[in-house]
Amino acid sequence: MKSTIETLSPTRVRLDIEVAYSEMTTHVADAYKKVATQVNIPGFRKGKVPASMIDQRVGRGTVIDEAINAALPDFYGQAAREHTVAVIGRPVVDVKEFVDNEKLVFTVEVDIRPEVTLPDFSKITVEVDDVTVTDADIDEQIESLRTRFGTLTTVERAVANGDFATLDMNAFINGESVEGGQANDLSYEVGSDKMIAGLDEILIGMNVGDTKRFETELVGQQEGEKGEVEATVKAVKERELPPVDDAFAKLASEFDTLAELREDFRERLSRVKKMEQGTQARDRLVEKLLADLDIPVPDALVELEVNDHLEGEGRLEDAVHRAEVDGEVRASLKSDFLLDAIVQTEEVQVTEIELTEYLVRTSQRYGMAPQQFAEELQKAGQISQLVAEVTRAKALASVLGRITVKDASGAVIDLEALRPQPTPADLVEEA
Repeated sequence: MKSTIETLSPTRVRLDIEVAYSEMTTHVADAYKKVATQVNIPGFRKGKVPASMIDQRVGRGTVIDEAINAALPDFYGQAAREHTVAVIGRPVVDVKEFVDNEKLVFTVEVDIRPEVTLPDFSKITVEVDDVTVTDADIDEQIESLRTRFGTLTTVERAVANGDFATLDMNAFINGESVEGGQANDLSYEVGSDKMIAGLDEILIGMNVGDTKRFETELVGQQEGEKGEVEATVKAVKERELPPVDDAFAKLASEFDTLAELREDFRERLSRVKKMEQGTQARDRLVEKLLADLDIPVPDALVELEVNDHLEGEGRLEDAVHRAEVDGEVRASLKSDFLLDAIVQTEEVQVTEIELTEYLVRTSQRYGMAPQQFAEELQKAGQISQLVAEVTRAKALASVLGRITVKDASGAVIDLEALRPQPTPADLVEEA
């Protein structure tokens, strides 16, 4: 096989491929076998029809077409590997010439990953926010803790924002009660907007025993379709919060005074914000690289992904939305190309332990057991995406160690010092 490559654009190439007939004999033999199982010729069993009879009854051209169709992906893949072409998208194949018993000539046009020239990371500086813990930040934590220790007391008045209402609810579609759409004695925090759109608005001002029905979108309905929900108030409760003093500190923590509790919150928030500096440095490095580097994307691939997205939404003719999705797809592809270039340059490999740790952490965010989460990823065909995420994160961590990170005040941040350090128990286990 002989092949040459021509660069059509930074994201597209053409491969010109010539294959000697001697290299196709296996594909031709396989084509005869396949055709033999598809034809019925009196006197011969299926699959046992000789080649000469197939040529006579079906025509050698049919067999050769079958052989060429089977051979094209193999020789195309071989040519792509020879020229180290990182292909993406769908290839366009054009058979230029076939001379029986001599040669096959064809071309392939295909989109490729663009070459990304990365900068010298040691010369890059990114700025992150200062670590600042305000009294308002601490007050917010105190209020959250105070809420956890609040008590609910029944009141004889109309529902107000922030109250807890005990409700009976019933769902209707086209005036008919929905099967399974009934619920009794639900406790709901009014104003939290955590249940059904429109519920908060109708509850305020209702009294015990009042019933109201309102229009809303129910779970399972298509976008734009409306149902109705009927809500009956059975009780109104308000939350009484403990006073913020030393007694509260003793009740809600291991500290004896409110001052000690506030100082503990200050230290905890400071640690969290320092860890956030590392995340911010990573994100701002990626933003800077994307802004500074010219990373072309294949227009054909963008159009394909945009059309798939819009077709799924039933909005193929929405020009405004198309422009939005086009921008999102281009930004996503540029980011993928950048991160994969860093992975390749840094020669990053991930271990099974690293993948398992990432899987466990991610499954916890979704409230799932790691095994169940892994099975769901497998069903959705997203295991390779998981590997890519871990690999890219590791590659970014590698280059982050070489850039300069400063806070808004100009102080240099040591990102390595922000990493979680092993405890003495961890060190004993490692030993």
